[in-house]
Amino acid sequence: MELYPVDGNYILSNKRAIKKRLLEKGNFLEKKIAILSGTTVGEIKNILELFLLDYGIKPEFLVGDYGRFFEEAVFEQERLKEFGPDVIFVQSGIHNLDLPGAGCSVDEAEKRLETAKGKFSAVWDAAEKLGAVLIQNNFEYPRIRPMGNFDAVDVSGKVRFVAEMNAFVAERARTHRGFYLNDINYLSAWYGLDRWSDPSYYNSYKYQQAPEAIPYLCKSVADIIKSIYGKNQKALMLDLDNTLWGGVIGDDGVEGIAIGTEAPGGIAYLDMQKYAKELTGMGVVLGVVSKNEDKAARSGFDHPSSVLKTDDFAVFLANWNDKAGNIQSAAKMLNIGVDAIVFADDNPAEREIVRAAKTGAEVPELDSPERFAETVARGGYFEVTSLSDDDRRRAEMYKQNAQRAAELSSFADYGQYLDSLEMTGYIKPFTEGALERVTALANKTNQFNLTTKRYTAEEMEERMKSERFITLSGRLEDKFGDNGIVTEIIGDISGDTLDIELWIMSCRVFKRELEYAMFDELVAACKAKGIRKITGSYYRTAKNPIVAEFYGELGFTKTEGDDDHSKWEYTIPDEYVNRNTHMEVKND
Repeated sequence: MELYPVDGNYILSNKRAIKKRLLEKGNFLEKKIAILSGTTVGEIKNILELFLLDYGIKPEFLVGDYGRFFEEAVFEQERLKEFGPDVIFVQSGIHNLDLPGAGCSVDEAEKRLETAKGKFSAVWDAAEKLGAVLIQNNFEYPRIRPMGNFDAVDVSGKVRFVAEMNAFVAERARTHRGFYLNDINYLSAWYGLDRWSDPSYYNSYKYQQAPEAIPYLCKSVADIIKSIYGKNQKALMLDLDNTLWGGVIGDDGVEGIAIGTEAPGGIAYLDMQKYAKELTGMGVVLGVVSKNEDKAARSGFDHPSSVLKTDDFAVFLANWNDKAGNIQSAAKMLNIGVDAIVFADDNPAEREIVRAAKTGAEVPELDSPERFAETVARGGYFEVTSLSDDDRRRAEMYKQNAQRAAELSSFADYGQYLDSLEMTGYIKPFTEGALERVTALANKTNQFNLTTKRYTAEEMEERMKSERFITLSGRLEDKFGDNGIVTEIIGDISGDTLDIELWIMSCRVFKRELEYAMFDELVAACKAKGIRKITGSYYRTAKNPIVAEFYGELGFTKTEGDDDHSKWEYTIPDEYVNRNTHMEVKND
């Protein structure tokens, strides 16, 4: 991540050179982004573009007229409709609220609150009909509190009014798919409300925040967008000595390392462990990459104050190999890209060695132990935009996958290995309860992804309900545990032909015959509807060459195309023989 840690003044001063350098990376996901203005947008488009390019997303922008976010969303949608945005960002703030005056009546204060709620709800409802993802700022607190602390209590208080509106925005985000809150209330508090809301910039230029704060605003918005479109990191690899505890476990022993509440130094490492533990609750995978003897390294987690235990790690690589190589090994064991890994190490020399190896792993610049957790958290590597049951279980799923990989080495015959897993596939059409998961999976899967299409929640719901589409989702269980929903197909029906619009699968289950089971079920669904032919396309990206010949392996015939884009066709035989032979399939 080139632009982290964020230096607002540097980014503003060097934006052209930074953009030129970022564009050289290539292989971007292209997205259309509309910015609707509540106050002066100014540099927001330019700086937001830099962060998105840094995340591998190339934006095309439509910027609304100054202060007309309500009118353009509700009454003047022509430009928005013609542009066809993937994302709408409403850049508004406290200056777009008609705040009550101190001491006004209850009726007057409540009338203003309901008017504000109605105005923003109208914007959100109108944007929702366009089928775009919507990102909405909440509101920073006022600089001036006429009633002092009572401003947060009385119905006429400005602080209370903002708090009510922030709760309203948060509830919308909680209850509406495709709506995301950008928390400028937190950002302004962290940055310093007095600096964030410097009145000289609003009075002179109608800037909502000081120009130096714009990069922090833009990074927050970019974090949301990259999370929506599957650009998050998936795993945190951790050094041990002086990263998860103070001291050297090989020299100091369990009793000699610093962790816990007895000393300030120990509290700092405890905070880092608590943060890492919390990450597992939202599906982030933990691993150890440390220069240490394995037995000694593991003993550190026997310390009575250690929050983390060895069972919390999906991979544990404590040896004397170089850390860049171990990070690559960890990625292979987890079946993820190295660019999906964040590596946290207190040692600046080790960090630089890993960076110099250009593995693709993110390496945050850790400073003092008291700031380790904060530094990783503010990197936005693991930004959450949805949290399903499958997401919560993901860390455990990857740990189970490492166990499967270890067991594979004990079998000479791959078929016997598959049988030993005792697999059951649960395959059925999309359901309302699974819609959030299938949408997130479609937008996050990059390797086994034949067409690279991305979807809004509304588009997925449309396909789920329409007779024009065949939809299938697949969940896989085996003796190690439940992998959750890991694959899905969307087929578009035209006469007696089905065109595969989307076929994705988590790579942690690829080559386990779930792909065959899904195709078997797709063929059965087609035959039930009188469909005789299945077509599909492949679009090459930097990450999906593993499926370049996938259709051919299923018996499709290539009808046209080259290495970058090919089209395939399959005629369903009268007597179709199932390809899956190692998995029980259930449809309930």
